[in-house]
Amino acid sequence: MLITYTLFLFYWMFFAFSRTKGSEFRYNLTPFSTIRNYFTYYDHFPFHIWVINMAGNIGVFIPFGIILPVLFPRLTNFFRFIVVFIIGITSLEVLQLFSMLGSFDVDDIILNTIGAVIGFILLFVIRGRKRGRKKRR
Repeated sequence: MLITYTLFLFYWMFFAFSRTKGSEFRYNLTPFSTIRNYFTYYDHFPFHIWVINMAGNIGVFIPFGIILPVLFPRLTNFFRFIVVFIIGITSLEVLQLFSMLGSFDVDDIILNTIGAVIGFILLFVIRGRKRGRKKRR
């Protein structure tokens, strides 16, 4: 499941949305500048572009917050999970930059990490509820 989902995201990050190879490096190194632009100038963007860039960058990484700690028990430690996730997603952003199939955007890293953290929290809420049900029996 993890491999399939990772391949799907790889395709989505590098080839979907009619991506074509650029002729120059595109990047944003200023935290929250892209996010701020989407909220400040929301009326300048078609709604679907706003959803893809804001909700999409969060939503598609929620499963990683669930799957990674399940498959790799060492990642049930929140700090370890965050470090591994940020290294992984930053590597993909760097690959987008150097392949010129997309751009490196620190805001994508922030949004993707928020999604992974939501998934991580959901996993532990679900596990906590299961433990609570077992105790009641």
